[in-house]
Amino acid sequence: MSKITAPEIRARKSKAKIRMVTAYDYPTAKIASRAGADVILVGDSVANVVLGHGDTLSVDIDVMVHHSAAVTRAEPDALIVGDMPWMSFHVSPEDTVRNAARLVREGGVAAVKIEGGRKRLDVIAAVLDTEIPVMGHLGLTPQSVNAMGGYQVQGKKVHAAYEMISDAQALADAGVFAMVLEGVPDRVAQIVTAEVQVPTIGIGAGAGCDGQVLVMHDILGLGAGDYLPKFVRPYANLADDAVDALERFFADIESGAFPSEDETYHMPDESFAILRDLVEAETSVDR
Repeated sequence: MSKITAPEIRARKSKAKIRMVTAYDYPTAKIASRAGADVILVGDSVANVVLGHGDTLSVDIDVMVHHSAAVTRAEPDALIVGDMPWMSFHVSPEDTVRNAARLVREGGVAAVKIEGGRKRLDVIAAVLDTEIPVMGHLGLTPQSVNAMGGYQVQGKKVHAAYEMISDAQALADAGVFAMVLEGVPDRVAQIVTAEVQVPTIGIGAGAGCDGQVLVMHDILGLGAGDYLPKFVRPYANLADDAVDALERFFADIESGAFPSEDETYHMPDESFAILRDLVEAETSVDR
C-alpha cells in the first residue's frame, strides 16, 4: 500500500469514511498501521494519555516533535498529522511557521492540525503558504479549556452553532484539507459536513461526519480506569489484561516457574567443565 497523502484524504469527501486514530510512539503507530488507519494523529492529548497531565496545555513543541518522530519511525502507510500544541500558533505567523516546520523537518509529519476558527486564519494561511497541509479543528477545542470553562459540548445554542458553521466555511475556503469536529451536536455537525467541501472527522459529533477519530488508549481500554467521555466506545480492556499478565509473571517469579528450561541459555558441558576448573584453580591459589 502506498503512503496516504493529504490531497487523497481531501478527495475522500462523501466517498469513503475516513479512519483516524491517535498514536504517540513507535508501537502504537505500528498497531494503527497494521489495523488500516487512514490518518494517524500525533495528538497533544499525549499530555493526558501518556504523560499524566490534567490537560493538553502542558506540552510544548519540543514534546510534540519528540513523539511525532517516534511515530514516523514506524513508517506507517497512514497520513501522519502532528498537533500544533498550545502557544505554538498563538504567536506571530512567522513563529507559527517555524513551529510547524519543526514538526515536519524533525518530527517527520506530513501535515499539522491547528485548533480554532476564523481568528486563526492568518497563521493557517502562513503555514499553507509554506506548502504544509493543515487540518482544522472546531467545536470543543481542548486548548481553550480555560476560556470555555471546562470540557463542554459546543454549538448547542443557535448563535454558537451558526458561528461554528461560519468558522468551518472560512477554514475550508482558506485551504485546510480536512477538519476535526469535537464535542458538537450531531445536527450541527451534519450541517457543517454538508456545507464544506472538505472532509469532517468527528469525535463526539455524531455519525454524519465524513470520518471518525478516537484516542487509541480509549479504544483499547488502556486508561487504567480513567473517566471516559460519552462518545468513547472501548473495543478492548487491555489495561486489565496487562495487569493479569503481570500478576501471573510475578507469581511465576515467586514460585520459580520462570524462567523455565526453554527460556534459559546453557553453556556446553565441556566448556563449563573447563571454566569450573579454571575458577577452582584460581581459588586454590588465592587461598
